[in-house]
Amino acid sequence: MEFKIQVATDAHLKYAEEISNTIEQSAKTRGTGIAKRDIKYIEQKIQKGNAVIALLGNTFSGFCYIETWQHGKYVANSGLIVSPEFRGQGLAKKIKTTVFNHARNKFPQAKVFGITTSLAVMKINSSLGYNPVTFSELTQDDAFWKGCQSCPNFDILTRNDRRVCLCTGMLAPSQNEMKHDLTNLILEKKQS
Repeated sequence: MEFKIQVATDAHLKYAEEISNTIEQSAKTRGTGIAKRDIKYIEQKIQKGNAVIALLGNTFSGFCYIETWQHGKYVANSGLIVSPEFRGQGLAKKIKTTVFNHARNKFPQAKVFGITTSLAVMKINSSLGYNPVTFSELTQDDAFWKGCQSCPNFDILTRNDRRVCLCTGMLAPSQNEMKHDLTNLILEKKQS
């Protein structure tokens, strides 16, 4: 199967309801922490150029979006979903890679982070350069944490003052930090 994975445009707004329903159904099936995303929210992400969609022909196959926090200091890739009939084919990794690269190019100064309960997502994130971190290393923007309210584990998060939950926090350096580190490494090799 040849999936087309691209930055979503207004032409993809027609998929917003299906995306929302797929996220909600996945949360019910897993019984773990996936926050609900309503149709208007998904439409906003698409309209701002902050979403990636996967299609097989005209069939919705997967989705993920970008959210910025603390005035662009942090970027989260959130809402990763693959339609059930397309799971197990490596599509999630392709979508996650595409949205990760899009986020880093659009916001090169921002650290990229995510929280997840999914081992598969943790493995994908690790392959992209994310590292597990404590929640204190993630954005402290109240609006981000408010987004967790529709998650069934929200009581765990609030009971622990946003320090501990069932999710694992993961963080990747900004594109600018990566370039800076690479430049320093090259300079060190030249000097030795």
